[in-house]
Amino acid sequence: MIARVSPLLADLTRRAAEGRPVTLGVVGAGQMGTDLAVQVSRIPGMRLGGIAVRNVTNAIEMAVSVGHRRDRVVTAKTASAIDSAIERGALPITDDIEALTAAGRIDAILDATGNPNTGTSIALSAIRNGKHMVMMNVEADITIGRYLHAEARSAGIIYTGAAGDEPAAAIELIGFAQSLGLDIVCAGKGKNNPLKFDAVPADYEEEARARNMNPRMLVEFVDGSKTMVEMVAIANATGLIPDRPGMHGPAAARETLADILIPKRDGGVLAGKGRVDYSTGKGVAPGVFCVVESDNARVIERMADLKVGKGPYFCLFRPFHLTSLEAPLSAARAVLYGQADMVPLDRPVAEATTLAKRDLAVGETLGKIGETQYRAWAMTHQDAQAAKAIPLGLAEGAKILKPVRAGESLTYENCAPDKSLIVTQIRHRLDAADAGLMAAE
Repeated sequence: MIARVSPLLADLTRRAAEGRPVTLGVVGAGQMGTDLAVQVSRIPGMRLGGIAVRNVTNAIEMAVSVGHRRDRVVTAKTASAIDSAIERGALPITDDIEALTAAGRIDAILDATGNPNTGTSIALSAIRNGKHMVMMNVEADITIGRYLHAEARSAGIIYTGAAGDEPAAAIELIGFAQSLGLDIVCAGKGKNNPLKFDAVPADYEEEARARNMNPRMLVEFVDGSKTMVEMVAIANATGLIPDRPGMHGPAAARETLADILIPKRDGGVLAGKGRVDYSTGKGVAPGVFCVVESDNARVIERMADLKVGKGPYFCLFRPFHLTSLEAPLSAARAVLYGQADMVPLDRPVAEATTLAKRDLAVGETLGKIGETQYRAWAMTHQDAQAAKAIPLGLAEGAKILKPVRAGESLTYENCAPDKSLIVTQIRHRLDAADAGLMAAE
């Protein structure tokens, strides 16, 4: 028998022996929610306590398809009904998010929806009910994550990004490098799909079916939106910034990242150090990277000798990220140690703004990310504010006020976000507070 060497696993196993498994509530039953329904049951000391979803019938079928006994999957309308089901070993499914977050047996909530406004509502409900919040919804995090983090901190609970997604995986490398006294030059990811800015779902239906994905979600990756969102998430958790609007996205292979994503004066493409970027080059996706340097000749010599690179710049590389398979570990660390894997800074340094994919006419109402109307674009927060650019997280449901040409930025002058959405209301308050602070400075 191979010894289990993980301290986290040892603590989870102890919880299991004591009859106190870390119990998770999941919102959403799509690709990520399904993965979570499988993975949580495979980790000792963790259990899936309940699922909140709009379509309860579909969620029941999903739970059965991944191994839950049909007679142990039940519907529940209230927090007490969810607790009762958990206590007798059943899996409750509800269409009431508040019931799930209010259930006493639930320790942490994971949002697997991907919708900025829905994610905001889920997080606020979790915080209100004293539950740790694992935000797999990066779109919500980059829009108002700092507000949610502050609210969670005030409530004495943890708000965290999810392990397994590229931002948290990259931050793991950044933290490792900083712990060794290395300086961060650039961090980012490899893009997983060929980049096509004008991609639309109709062109990707066959590929989406083959990959068991929603075509819209696939397009969110192909058109670069997901990459922009993830780089902004890294930026706003670290202080690294996009080097230019949209970043560079060079076709740098894994072996040449430390030659290309470095300052121009040293033969690279960056205007300076402390940047986020991505690569479309061979051998980088689905990994994440961190280009580092040291000012110590002995350290440089040793890293070169250990085949990290030739120096003076080196690339630390993680060749994989396991998305929703790793996410439960963030919940475990939040519950057991009060530890977050990734949190936004109090003041953002970057913004995912919104560009038109096609000409947009007055009166159009914008649909979801990954459809036909718009895509994401990474900028510094300062530049985005100066341009009055609409944050990507406020685009869905917004109305076009003036004609917008393909490739143009959506701004508060040509587009009006839906003021009835809680994410819009909170973001407007944050922007007003930022304006006040900038004026005072």
